[in-house]
This record gives sequence, C-alpha cells and structure tokens, in this order.
Amino acid sequence: MTARSSARARALFQLPALVVAALAPGTPAGAQDYATRDVGAWLVSPSSDRQGCFLTRTYPAPRDTTVQFGLDVDGANRLTVLSPNWSIRAKERLRLDFRLAKASFPRHTAIGIAAEGKRGFVTTFGAAFPDHLAASPFLHIRRGDVPVEELSLDGSGAAIGELRACVARYRAAPVPPRATTKGDRRRIPLDPFAKRDSRQ
Repeated sequence: MTARSSARARALFQLPALVVAALAPGTPAGAQDYATRDVGAWLVSPSSDRQGCFLTRTYPAPRDTTVQFGLDVDGANRLTVLSPNWSIRAKERLRLDFRLAKASFPRHTAIGIAAEGKRGFVTTFGAAFPDHLAASPFLHIRRGDVPVEELSLDGSGAAIGELRACVARYRAAPVPPRATTKGDRRRIPLDPFAKRDSRQ
C-alpha cells in the first residue's frame, strides 16, 4: 500500500464519527453562524468542527436510504450511503461501481460504517465529483452484478450550490483559537529558555 492510499484509508476509517455528528438533529454547537436549511428535498448543514458542510437526503420506504455528501474547506469530499436494511459490517472494505450521468467510477473502494441505526458505506472522490453530482439526475450503485441503489438526484444542482456557499463561509472565517485552561498556563513557563537548576 502506498503512503497516499494508506492516508486515504485512515481518513475513511475516521469518518463515521463525522457522519454521526452531521446526522444529529439541530445545528451543531460552534457552527451557529450557518443555519441548517432545506434546499428542495436536500438538507444543508455545517459540520461540528467548522471545517466543512454536509448535504443530506433520506429516501422513502421501503428502503429508507440516506445519502450524505460532505465537502470540506480544503476541498476533500466524502459520500456516505446508509440503509436500515443492509448487513454491511463496520470497516468492511467494498468494491462498488458508481455511475452518474457523465461519470462512472468502477470498482471504487468504500468502507463499511454504522450510524443512526443504519448500516452503509463511505467513500471519497476527486475534486470534480461535486460537479458531476450537481449535473446528474441520478446516482446508480452496483456491487458487481447486484444493484445496490438507484437514486434520484433531482434538485442536486441547487443543493450543491448551497453546500458550496456553506463551505465558503467557513473557508473565509478564521478558526477560533483553542481555549487555554489554567492547567495549561501552569504547565508552560513564562520563559521556557531561562536557565534552570540542574538538580531539577
């Protein structure tokens, strides 16, 4: 495994916590300056760490599939698909075929996750993927010869536009400094370069 693929795999394994935070009801603390809003059938909301935003849509029964697309201020993205009916194991590695109107991603790596009582997978794509998602009326996913999902993406163009507006707000805003605790102040000397007693 190359260093690049190893870093990508580590990033995928760290994603479930972000998924849970983004699916939680209400606007996360620390991201109050962007209010969660509906854009057609899609929900646009900020991530709890102020480093990006999420686009979420849940489809009707019987499959109750949830699709979530996250975009970070550094341009990284992730696609999460969840269903209460699936038996995917957490951290299971999958090879799936993704097809949009003008792009396809055969045998693309995805990682199994569990969140909000559903099971599914998360994966990442290149920088052009948001454009493909915005321009496509559908997303088809297959596992070899077995269809996984065939989802309508109606309204995705406007939703991706709002997602980018949300991300731009956090990209422009400085990250607030971490609060310093009293313990931190005691631990760090005022002059760390001063001569110290050699017996200490």
